[in-house]
Amino acid sequence: MDLKTTYMGLELANPLIVSACPLSSSLDNLRRMEEAGAAAVVLWSLFQEQVEHDASQLEFYLQYGTDRFAESLTYFPQAKDYKLGPEQYLDYVAQAKQAVGIPIIASLNGLSASGWVSYARKIQQAGADGLELNVYYIPTDPRLTSEDVENVYLAVLEAVKAGVSIPVAMKLSPFFSSLTNMAQRLDKSAADALVLFNRFYQPDIDIDTLETAPTLTLSTPWEMRLPLRWIALLHGRLHASLAAGTGISSGQDVAKMILAGADATMMCSALLRNGIGRLSKVRAELVRIMQEKEYESVAQMKGVLSHQHTAEPAAFERANYMKVLQSYGPTTTRE
Repeated sequence: MDLKTTYMGLELANPLIVSACPLSSSLDNLRRMEEAGAAAVVLWSLFQEQVEHDASQLEFYLQYGTDRFAESLTYFPQAKDYKLGPEQYLDYVAQAKQAVGIPIIASLNGLSASGWVSYARKIQQAGADGLELNVYYIPTDPRLTSEDVENVYLAVLEAVKAGVSIPVAMKLSPFFSSLTNMAQRLDKSAADALVLFNRFYQPDIDIDTLETAPTLTLSTPWEMRLPLRWIALLHGRLHASLAAGTGISSGQDVAKMILAGADATMMCSALLRNGIGRLSKVRAELVRIMQEKEYESVAQMKGVLSHQHTAEPAAFERANYMKVLQSYGPTTTRE
């Protein structure tokens, strides 16, 4: 059984990638992921705010109190006094490359190109095999047009691509007015891969304190329907690889995404819930499904049920929406 696939130009042993999550912050965990069958790991994200805070805090501490008496030398920074997150991240990339034999993909999370390009270069120098850009952008300014928003993504991608030679993936939200057009524009700007989708964390309101409350809800399998549809629609239309995230928790989920046209699948929530060992079970289930359906390789399976190849392309379009609504009949219950 040939499980090999190519993602963002990287040759992978199988389509199972661990997406950016806290589990990747331990070298022991990285080794366990490799042993369990992960073909690559995306490290947890370095946030733009961390990079900017690191630079501003260092500058502040280095100048604070320098115009005072000799005793002011005690004001000079100690390691514990300011964040070393960005530099520690670079060190960790290098350590991760030594710890495992699978590709290590770094992750940058932010909004603008400023500050990203220099760190992208440093990440490449640290030995990362690839870089994932997670543009977490919620446009609240009513003066911004949809094109303005799209140009933010394109500007970040183009700036980073101009500064590094390692492959670069863009992790997208599903909220573009025309996702197909946006995907093609990113493809023309040389994105090596698109990751579908980023999950924006939605705040809640605490009635007791009358404050907004940040919430984190792990994804569930039903959420994979959204990336499943769009991967099926985009397969065969782009040069960039397609990775499916959100809700992947079983070998069956992986098989569905490959049939839709995904080059790789990414898992996070399932591992946080069930442990890193879940990877080996997912891989085994994928192999079993391929054997049952008589597929000899992932390449043979890929895109069989994409929009371009399925016998019912309307299943991914408006026709299926009407069909589903018309076929629904509520059950009658007595209270």
